[in-house]
Amino acid sequence: MQEQYRTVARAGVHETEINRSRFICALAPAATEQEAQDFVARVRGEHPTATHNCFAYVIGADAAVQRASDDGEPGGTAGVPMLQMLLRRDVRYVAAVVTRYYGGVKLGAGGLIRAYGGVVGEALDAVGTLTRQRFRLATVTVDHQRAGKLENDLRATGRAVRDVRYAEAVTIEVGLPGADVDAFRAWLADATAGTACLELGGEAYGDT
Repeated sequence: MQEQYRTVARAGVHETEINRSRFICALAPAATEQEAQDFVARVRGEHPTATHNCFAYVIGADAAVQRASDDGEPGGTAGVPMLQMLLRRDVRYVAAVVTRYYGGVKLGAGGLIRAYGGVVGEALDAVGTLTRQRFRLATVTVDHQRAGKLENDLRATGRAVRDVRYAEAVTIEVGLPGADVDAFRAWLADATAGTACLELGGEAYGDT
């Protein structure tokens, strides 16, 4: 797994006009290829009279899934520059759709490449990105008497508390950078006088 990746902070839309053509870029986070395809279909449904609805998406922290479509524009002038912009900005788990309403002035191949890639870059700037870091999931089980202070101490030391569940004992799920596991085990033993139980789980990504 990649140590970290960047993705869009939220869904958003950015519009620009180039030689009387409207270029509207819609961006959205997409956890799976199906989510990306559903987003593309939804945007197309919102712009049924557009001249083109071109798309590109990148799924996977390692960019394992990459797809792009020119949707009728000359080959390689729309979807590919959109995809290249996403990759150049190192964003993952993201889908982009650029809707074009033709304004009567032909842009030529170079103009189209600059327009489609450029509006995706502008949209990324407008929407913003965030970094997600790889974490090792860990579950801490502790008695009720120590739970409140332990949770506060975890948050105070900047550790990612993901979930807290109260039952006969209290379980606190935290996300740890892989290199922090041994140090955390020692810190936890010290903080709870050795009374807490630590169970390591799988890996996931979380916001930094």
